[in-house]
Amino acid sequence: MAVEIEMRARFDKEAHDRLVARLKEGGEDLGQDDKHIYFYVLPDQLLKVTDNTAAGTAKITLKGNRIGQGAAFEETEFDIAPGDVAAAVKVFNALGFETAMHEAFNLRHNFRFGGVEIAVKWSEAWGYHAEFEVLLDDGAPDAARTEAAARIADVAAELGVALMTEQELADFTVAFEAAEKERKEREQQAAPLR
Repeated sequence: MAVEIEMRARFDKEAHDRLVARLKEGGEDLGQDDKHIYFYVLPDQLLKVTDNTAAGTAKITLKGNRIGQGAAFEETEFDIAPGDVAAAVKVFNALGFETAMHEAFNLRHNFRFGGVEIAVKWSEAWGYHAEFEVLLDDGAPDAARTEAAARIADVAAELGVALMTEQELADFTVAFEAAEKERKEREQQAAPLR
């Protein structure tokens, strides 16, 4: 298990392009990292089945927190075969998590800058955005978590990126989940009876 200190930002295409150019100029390019992700939004956790299409790998991740409930995410994850992604999704859906599931494809490119890993992304739900993270060992003290969050804030400021507040993240995710629920209900109503 590890603890991920994670902060996010959303921006338009112009800001995205400036950020990518700056990271290519002064950061370490970690490469393309496109992913097809099945998110299960649980009351106090986030469960993900990830098919990393760029790397040809897959994994299941349980995050001990939800976006908008703090920057620290305890993570338990394990690798699965890419061919087992559909089976994992089927199992979680059969366990009753299907109503909490959101499917997304993320175009993403990873960089490292100032000791922070930065995934610059685009997805239908989030638009252009970035995730700034520092990975810590499970037993990392609070001081290390605070230091990691400060390092992320400093790197974002140096790159000219405004990080979202926890309230902005919470508001965004609540609005997204409500829109997804409404979309699923419309689809069910429009589906022909069998």
